[in-house]
Amino acid sequence: MRQYVRQWGVHHQGRGSFQMAQIPGITVRHSRTCASRKTGARCNCSPAYEAWVWSNRDGKKIRSTFTGKGALSAAKNWRSDSTRAVRLKKMRAPTRKTVQQAVDEFLEGAEKGEIRNRRKMAYKPSVVRQYRSALKGRFLPEFGEWRLSDVEQTDLLKFKEELMGKAIADSTIRNVFVPVQAVFRRAKKMGDIAINPAEDLELPTGETQQRQAITPAEALVLIKALPEKEQALWACAFFTGLRRGELRALQAQDVHDGYIEVLRGWDDKAGAQGPKSEAGVRRVPMTDALKTFLDPYLERTTSTRTGSLSNAKRKGEDLLFGRTWREPFTPHHIADTADEAWKTAKLERVTLQEARHSYRTWLDHAGISETRADRYTGHAVGGVRGRYTHLLEAQLAEDAKRLDEYLSGVAEGKVIALEARAPGTTLSGAREAQTGA
Repeated sequence: MRQYVRQWGVHHQGRGSFQMAQIPGITVRHSRTCASRKTGARCNCSPAYEAWVWSNRDGKKIRSTFTGKGALSAAKNWRSDSTRAVRLKKMRAPTRKTVQQAVDEFLEGAEKGEIRNRRKMAYKPSVVRQYRSALKGRFLPEFGEWRLSDVEQTDLLKFKEELMGKAIADSTIRNVFVPVQAVFRRAKKMGDIAINPAEDLELPTGETQQRQAITPAEALVLIKALPEKEQALWACAFFTGLRRGELRALQAQDVHDGYIEVLRGWDDKAGAQGPKSEAGVRRVPMTDALKTFLDPYLERTTSTRTGSLSNAKRKGEDLLFGRTWREPFTPHHIADTADEAWKTAKLERVTLQEARHSYRTWLDHAGISETRADRYTGHAVGGVRGRYTHLLEAQLAEDAKRLDEYLSGVAEGKVIALEARAPGTTLSGAREAQTGA
């Protein structure tokens, strides 16, 4: 279907000459006070342009209106793109679906694993819970009853600015809009909307929390200040760089002579699950520094299967650091126990995340390549290098030896190795004493 409409007031070079222009599929919308509404009068407004395409699947027009400078060009471009999209069945007429309905569909599909993230992986249960909380807490009260097709980018921009004006943390605002973008991205792919209003929104990044990386000597002091039953867990955190969920899900059968195999993470609601990403499945070198703490731990018989003491050692699918053989350790309990011990020893506290950061730093200082260091810490290695570079079995042993040499001080790293300090000395104080500052 082609329709030609009249547009008065298109100026051509020449003294005051105006002529009629015919534009297929675009309707000119003059303001109510425009003089062109009188027959033959010259347009004295800035008209809007409504572009449309016909959808045979929906049996109706799909429209979009453009105003302001460059509106006509924008309308032409939209019509050209939309004509092709309708022909390829990538675009449909807007439905009456509300934002609330779209959000409910998205969350339900994400929970079932039917809707995947941008990496084509299923959403983690914790991510779905975070999305639901962010959407229902701030976004849906404002937009839930709106029709999906009525939401424009200016609406989302104003909403973002309102949140920023309330002095809400940048990270919180970002956490609100990330699931919003996911919902509208899917809505466009499903053909529910023609234009994604959440695209190209400039979201605040928030301040990145600074993580400290301590030296191997400092790590040893911190580990040895802990109760004996807690030392193996923190040694594993420092000398393997596993994430907290990976430490909670680690099983006895994952510990091998030359490496630790990481196969799963842990969610408080769902229990054992896959790691954070495909790169999370990996093998981490087993160092002598870790064996010093892990071997005695594996030999001890103070673990519980049902809450009572058992003489059986941890084996097979038993959780390596669980409070029972099937229940993982509680993060806040581990942190509280460590904090109390370090406070007594007058040492500065660290977190499991900072232990992971320290491990990644030590890999670099020990001379292990960035590619292999990324693999050991469960980070994806992109590009051609990541697809065609694979880890050989012998490389694990070689990197374990190299890391042990750095940790023991045999090989000099990029930082000054500190001697173990006496209790009562802070991390900064030990650094000053070592360097003579």
